[in-house]
Amino acid sequence: MDRKLDPSRDDLPLMANTSHILVKHYALDLDVDFESQIMEGTIVLFFESENRFGKRSSCTEETCQSEAIEARTVRTPEPCHIPGTSTRTFSSKPGYSDFVICGKGEKDTSGKDGNHDNWEQASGISSSKYCCDTGNHGSEDFVLVLDCCDLSVLKVEEVDVAAVPGIEKFTRSPKLTVVSELRNQIVRELVTLPADRWREQLDYFACCSQAPGCGELLFDTDTWSLQIRKRGAQTATDFPHAIRIRYRTNPQGRSVTWTSDQSGRPCVYTMGSPINNRALFPCQEPPVAMSTWQATVRAAASFVVLMSGEHSAKPTQLQEGRSSWHYYVTMPMPASTFTIAVGSWIEMKPETCSSNDLAAERRSVSPSDADSGCVGVCCHMDYPCRFQNASAAIQEIIPHRVFAPVCLQGACQETLLPLVPPCLSAAHSVLGTHPFSRLDILIIPANFPSLGMASPHIIFLSQSTLIGRSHLCGTRLCHEIAHAWFGLAIGARDWTEEWLSEGFATHLEDVFWAKAQQLAPHEAQEQQELRACLRWRRLQDEVRSSPQEMQVLRPNKEKTGYVSDSGSSVVKHGLNPEKVFMQVHYLKGYFLLRFLARRLGDDTYFSFLRKFVHTFHGQLILSQDFLQMLLENIPEEKRLELSVESIFQDWLESSGIPQPLQTERQAGAECGLARQVGVEVEKWNRVSRRPRKRKRRGTEEVFEKNDPSFASLECPLMKSSCFLQTCAKCFGEVTLSAP
Repeated sequence: MDRKLDPSRDDLPLMANTSHILVKHYALDLDVDFESQIMEGTIVLFFESENRFGKRSSCTEETCQSEAIEARTVRTPEPCHIPGTSTRTFSSKPGYSDFVICGKGEKDTSGKDGNHDNWEQASGISSSKYCCDTGNHGSEDFVLVLDCCDLSVLKVEEVDVAAVPGIEKFTRSPKLTVVSELRNQIVRELVTLPADRWREQLDYFACCSQAPGCGELLFDTDTWSLQIRKRGAQTATDFPHAIRIRYRTNPQGRSVTWTSDQSGRPCVYTMGSPINNRALFPCQEPPVAMSTWQATVRAAASFVVLMSGEHSAKPTQLQEGRSSWHYYVTMPMPASTFTIAVGSWIEMKPETCSSNDLAAERRSVSPSDADSGCVGVCCHMDYPCRFQNASAAIQEIIPHRVFAPVCLQGACQETLLPLVPPCLSAAHSVLGTHPFSRLDILIIPANFPSLGMASPHIIFLSQSTLIGRSHLCGTRLCHEIAHAWFGLAIGARDWTEEWLSEGFATHLEDVFWAKAQQLAPHEAQEQQELRACLRWRRLQDEVRSSPQEMQVLRPNKEKTGYVSDSGSSVVKHGLNPEKVFMQVHYLKGYFLLRFLARRLGDDTYFSFLRKFVHTFHGQLILSQDFLQMLLENIPEEKRLELSVESIFQDWLESSGIPQPLQTERQAGAECGLARQVGVEVEKWNRVSRRPRKRKRRGTEEVFEKNDPSFASLECPLMKSSCFLQTCAKCFGEVTLSAP
């Protein structure tokens, strides 16, 4: 490592040396055991030994046009079966006693010339005498560093991809006599196949993941990483480009939650944050390591496996009462976005299907299918992109399924199911093409610590969103749907810039929800003004009660996006326990975008936003990428003194309330709905102050009916869906007493 990282601090270390070698594809093969609360199996990693995309500058429209020659129509290859992988096809399952697991402070004393050297352990990877994180350190071996914690790594080996039948087509130089070079050339050709050969590529990835091993690799672990090397491989180019890691998770692993659902049945799901998926599988955590994946997961036949995947997987029945599920993704994504949930979920079917929903199902378009011509030009790395598919561009409602424990079936059918089509349609009307071809929604167990979480093709929702009327559920669903564009299809290159995900989703949820409700413009404006009022008061509270250094949206300032020579970095405050409860990146990001939209006018702003999505989908961005493109689209008379530098100073790099927001709130008049809520809260206060024992008066307080206009304003940043509690928190304390 270029600098010593202290895991005891609040910063989360990203250890992977992504500047030297990148994972391009993961192939997971796991067994889920609820008795031991362990997932066990293998993961095969396919590498590219140079970072071709990590240092690529953001693509402008002119750049896209200059790359038009690279545009292509994605054609649908002939369907092929991708067999479920099984670790038992390439080796017998060894006992754990065959391996030595070296943790912190341990040494390999097995005496075998196998998977370990006697590495000296100390705090951090930099202490290993064999460790080097540059491309070539003279006689020292290159060390692959993966982000990893709370895992028992049992074995690491090189995969003999040359043994796969038919793989010789990927050898461009038949004169190669060094077998290791031949294997690496095969993988290089495989990971760079064009997008229209995605089915063939997935098939060969599956076959290669089942190929036999051809030599164990030396490895060691510390608190945050797994380090792997091969004797004599001095550079990343020489290092094996396909390796297999056998491992098992820890029941207390921080990426995986073993629990019971609301019906009392066992289940498991990945929460990810704050350490993401490094306790689920060894991976490269930095966002620049964008990869595809495929996964085969086996569990008891009574369980349903849901996962980030482009198709609605169906189980394959195995012997001994077990089933196998297979998913895949062809859009490169950071490993942190991978999600899995296994439980006794049931699919919620609507009692009646509308003609619009049925039509949407018939118009189902896979991102990997393209029966129509190319639409525009994309700037991202090559993959089967829905933005290049004219059929996908007009698909308002993507196919979707809803899963939940059986005890919540009635609530889902009454509250959630009717909301999904209008919310998806509303999102499409604002931003255009859905980045993902389908969507699963899962009502997650009660210990889920948030109202929702979005991952590729799947959304987790808290059961709290089902309580009361549909408005809390609708706004939260819109928030998570917005993440398909901002947070997933467009990601932050530096994870400290969370506002690029959460600020956008918070701002867009209001717009989506107003359209889903089909509100008149003045009704939508009033509703959004009241929500802005609630958020303003929430932001004031948060600024008063949180550390100043954690109120900054761009804490790394001019060093935002910078990494070490190896590619390692830290996420500032990533492990701070207070950060989980903070909403400052939601709120300040929301108010910044609202400020900019008002400056441009909604029509101009959302027209620009669609243009921005088309330009940057499939890529990682920094704040300046968005702001520079936005300012270029603002007429000179509306720009006034706005600049990237001034926005950084006022909004992103300062703690506290941004001055432009302070000025706006002081000058603005409170909206009608806000005044109405304030009047109702005052009535409750008067009732609460009355003595408990009193004679009935001739006049009683008359309360307004709690109508949907108020209920729709339940702030998603608050944990209660109760109208009165929301009002009390935002408009003054209400102390209730018995009437």
